Amino acid sequence: MAADPRKPGITALSLAGLLAFWSLLAIAGGDADLLPPPWRVAPLIYAEAASGELARHLVATLRRVAMAYVIAMSLGMAIGMLMGLSRRANQWLDPWLIVFLNLPALVTIVLAYLWIGLNETAAVMAVALNKIPTVIVTIREGARALDPRLDDMARVFRLTRLEKLRHVVLPQLAPFIASAGRSGIALIWKIVLVVEFLGRSDGIGFQIHLYFQLFDVGMVLAYAISFIIVMLLIEGLILQPWETRASRWRRA
Repeated sequence: MAADPRKPGITALSLAGLLAFWSLLAIAGGDADLLPPPWRVAPLIYAEAASGELARHLVATLRRVAMAYVIAMSLGMAIGMLMGLSRRANQWLDPWLIVFLNLPALVTIVLAYLWIGLNETAAVMAVALNKIPTVIVTIREGARALDPRLDDMARVFRLTRLEKLRHVVLPQLAPFIASAGRSGIALIWKIVLVVEFLGRSDGIGFQIHLYFQLFDVGMVLAYAISFIIVMLLIEGLILQPWETRASRWRRA
């Protein structure tokens, strides 16, 4: 399916409308300290970038996002496939899945810090544990939707388990994996900021906590918007094309 040539223009107009709405709110509010307009936040972002502080904290946060993402996707895919392909495994593990799906992220973060300590391991594991259940749900549904006729074909051609996984199972699961990956990145980075807010000494969440204590709304917005821009670039340049390619065979 060809890309819509109007999409970049529509996206730009939409973002321009968002900036205009922000500007109107700031002007109507009349208190630039409470809600600074875009033209006051932009120089703050530039100053932090020029000093190197923004890059240092961005790298720290992105490192935690990447580590938690890899752990969550790896474990979530393995458990999701097991539950989707085995009725007995699903019966045993489904109650656990429901418990972890409804466990608040804040509780997981606090317990991880109390049990493991205020360190990187606790931070990354707390984030991954919050994402794994949602990956499991998506992959489980994908495994349940596998075409049994392709399984029969693999048996006729005497494919090994590894060949069957590579050539039969994973191509069918690709749209579900891409969907879990794309939706997961937004959840993970938000939880990473909470983890940093509560117990890290660097990262975007730590900086937001610092300027929250100083009641500096401008710097809070500067760091928040900077990271949102980075995540939007990752979404647009990597995750959306990945999901489009993974789902292309369904539209063929």
